Amino acid sequence: MSNMIIGSAIENMPWEDRPKGCTDVVWRSSKNPIITRDAIKNSNSIFNSAVVPYKGEFRGVFRSDDTCRVQKLYCGRSSDGINWEIKPNPIKFISDNDEINNFVFGYDPRVCFIEDRYYVTWCNGYHGPTIGVAYTFDFDKFYQLENAFLPCNRNGVMFPKRINGNFAMLSRPSDNGHTNFGDIFYSESPDMTFWGRHRHVMSPDSAWDWVKIGAGPIPIETREGWLLFYHGVLETCQGLNYSMGAAILDADKPWKVKYRAKPYLLAPRTQYECVGDVPNVVFPCAALCDAPTGRIAIYYGAADTVVAMAYTQVDELVEFIKTHQEFCYD
Repeated sequence: MSNMIIGSAIENMPWEDRPKGCTDVVWRSSKNPIITRDAIKNSNSIFNSAVVPYKGEFRGVFRSDDTCRVQKLYCGRSSDGINWEIKPNPIKFISDNDEINNFVFGYDPRVCFIEDRYYVTWCNGYHGPTIGVAYTFDFDKFYQLENAFLPCNRNGVMFPKRINGNFAMLSRPSDNGHTNFGDIFYSESPDMTFWGRHRHVMSPDSAWDWVKIGAGPIPIETREGWLLFYHGVLETCQGLNYSMGAAILDADKPWKVKYRAKPYLLAPRTQYECVGDVPNVVFPCAALCDAPTGRIAIYYGAADTVVAMAYTQVDELVEFIKTHQEFCYD
């Protein structure tokens, strides 16, 4: 049992014990990939998707690039968090504002429950990539709000509770392409419309994440602070390599980093992570956490093609982050 996570229990939490002989702090599911690229008709790939508990089951918002290579968002349901039924038609966002309800493309969603509803953030096409925002109560109807920021921005990740009385979000300002820069920033909003009080959080740092970084799943509240999984990018002679790392942010001032592990937690090694539309990608977008046991299940996109899952124990992970803040393992 664990008392590290501040949160609720998930009775039917997907879980696999660490494989025999494995010493890694994060380990892959034996069922990977849990969602294949063709789980929806006419899909080219399904990856970088968000999952949350919902009324004893699970719901998700999934990125699927169709065979025209248009990036769209779909809704899905699962009773166990592993076997998914994804609706055949993309989400139709409801809005009375024609200016924002002009969905050109959408990718890399996150879903965060706050107070009485589920907020969806994603990379939205509005004169370039920016952070789209919507909410739903039932994963049937989705109501689109104002975009959070000006273009160009990506990786909008909300906190699951108000900070200083305001909604809070992490993001990664960028440009219209995938150039070699990107830091994580923190912003607050009183009403989910106007965002400000911007604070710098983290910059690229280690060898594996020296090009750019971006927040991953919704931060997990723990007794040590906010547990943040993030992706980092390494530029190699064969292109970009995406891996997953972790840090702990201050509970009251989340723009302050308390601890940050130098080593990555998970990097492309398996065939489904190394071979696909974009080789060598591990891109975390969602995490389920069971407070009583401290179990965490991480959903990540693999090679921009499929959805995979990995597991960790929060006590062990927090200790790893706190004790691995230097490059050397000695």
